[in-house]
Order: sequence, then C-alpha cells, then structure tokens
Amino acid sequence: MKKIKFGIVGCGRIGHRHAKHILNVGKLQAVCDVKENKANELADSNNATAYYTLNEMLENEKDVDIIAICTPNGLHAKHSIQALQAGYHVLCEKPMALSVADCGRMLTEAEKANKRLFVVKQNRFNPPIDAVKRIIAEGRLGKLLSVQVNCFWNRHEEYYNSSDWKGSLELDGGTLFTQFSHFIDIMFWLAGDIDNVWAVTKNQNHHDTIEFEDTGVVGFEFANGAIGGLSYTTNAYGGNMEGSITLFGTKGTVKIGGEYLNELEYQNIEDFKIKDLKVSAGANDYGTYKGSMSNHDKVYDNIVEVFKNDGVATTVGYEGLKTVEIIENIYKVADRTVKKSTKEIAR
Repeated sequence: MKKIKFGIVGCGRIGHRHAKHILNVGKLQAVCDVKENKANELADSNNATAYYTLNEMLENEKDVDIIAICTPNGLHAKHSIQALQAGYHVLCEKPMALSVADCGRMLTEAEKANKRLFVVKQNRFNPPIDAVKRIIAEGRLGKLLSVQVNCFWNRHEEYYNSSDWKGSLELDGGTLFTQFSHFIDIMFWLAGDIDNVWAVTKNQNHHDTIEFEDTGVVGFEFANGAIGGLSYTTNAYGGNMEGSITLFGTKGTVKIGGEYLNELEYQNIEDFKIKDLKVSAGANDYGTYKGSMSNHDKVYDNIVEVFKNDGVATTVGYEGLKTVEIIENIYKVADRTVKKSTKEIAR
C-alpha cells in the first residue's frame, strides 16, 4: 500500500513534533501557517510544500490523506471542519475544541463527509495507565468507590508572554483545556462518565498574564456511584511537581503518579500484582517547561494500523467530546475569575 500522505496546519512546537513522527510512518506533503516564516521553516526541513492559508493548502493538495490540526485550541473546530468539508481525514490535537457544541459540529461534518476524525490522547499509551485500564476491565479492583486526581504543574510568565494565544480565553480556553485535558480524559477513560460536578476556581498568581483560572478544586459524582476529586494548579513553585490519579475499589487501590502519569506509584490489589511494566517515554520538553508525555509515535502507529490493516482507532471523536463536556461543566459551575485582556491576539 502507498505511503499515507499528511498535511499539518499550525507549525509551532506541536506541529514540529507531529512532523517528526509523520516521517516514520508516511510522507509529510504540505504544511500551513499564517506566519510565513514558521511554515517555511517546517516545510524546508521536511521537504514539504508551505502554504499560508488553510484554504489554499486544501485546494492544492488533493492527494493528501490526513490533515493534522496543530493550531491554537480555539481554532481546532474551525480548521477541522474546513478539512473535513474539503474531503480529508483529520487528526486533531487536544483539546478537540473549546465547547461541546463545536465538538458536535466536528462530528457531524465527519459523518457527512464519511471521513475519520481522530483526537490526540497520547497519555492513554503510558504503560501504567494501559495496565490499570486492563485490570479495571478484568474486575480486579472490584467496585470503584472513589477517585482522586492531582495536577500540580508550573507555568510561568514567560510561557504565556512568549505566545500570542496562550492565556487568551478565546484561543486558549483555560487551564483545564491546555494543561490538564489529558488528566480529565484518563479519569473518564478509567472511571467512566460523570453525573454531577461542583467546583471552585481562582486566578491566584497569574493576574497579568491569563484571562482565566490558575487553580481549581473540583468534586465529581460518577455514573457508577463512585465519587471523586480533582485538585489542580499551575503554581507549583519552580517546576512541575505531580500529575497523579488514585483509584480506590473494593478489591484494591492503585496510584498512577510521577509528574506525568508515567509511574505506578502504589498498588495493593487482592491476590494480584501488576508486574514488568515498560518504561514510559519522556515528557515533551520545551526548554523552559515540560508538557505531557511524548507518545505521539503511538498515535501515528495507530493511524497506520487503522488505514492499512483495518485496525481500531484508540481515540475517536466522541471520546474527545466527552473530555470537553466534563471541562465545560466544571467551568459552568465554578466561581470563575476572568479579567479583560490587555493582549493583542493574532488572528
């Protein structure tokens, strides 16, 4: 079978990460960014064609199979819908969009076009997460009683000031969308759907840099009867501290921890022990800060498996929507502090 051909829209750091992994499984044929220097840089380093508007790329690259959406969060829905309507499959970075309504429009357009809509959820491939998912499916934890998620990271002023969209309510969306949507996804993937949410959020230490919260405390009631909590902040002094999820069941307790859900920190399970876990990949390292785990290679391996061997997609659009739904519900009930922007956001 011929190589799968990809296009990338959005040539920032995450676009470069996608390009690296595309080269291992297919061909990067075209890239697009409104900032011409960024598009040219990524194109030149990957023997691809540079475009400066998405419409131009879609009109001129009809033999491209999949468009990877790597633009700011608030543009994911717009760009995904453009690509789907033009007849391309789409791989959308997290978060899928900034509202359930936009996610719904994306899913509708994918169905109308008979095209696949993949959403990046690379933390699902972390070895301890995969292992715990399997033992839950096997019933080894028994009935799930409660869940605790901790997200204690650092995002400093330079992180926001060096960007023309991060910190913006319109294009960034909030700390849960940009920093911690992967944790919400893993909580949903392991513990199931949520019936009730209560929350308090505040901007305690980023008043001059962001239009939303930097800290939150959230409570959940799951559809299966379990209760849970999420504590999160981007105020961990000096760097990222912890990203963890602890599950308490009638037959066992497990904690996945480390900074990025990359270590099995604790297990006490009736007549069972998780053994021989593979070492997790490193986190995405951006110099002055670190992000989530670097498992994009597995995302692309899965895409190849879907297209060449009729495999099953690890994350479909509906699951991306569920993450956005949970975050949207948290923000709806939270006492959210929002200040007016003084930043010019490049469109």
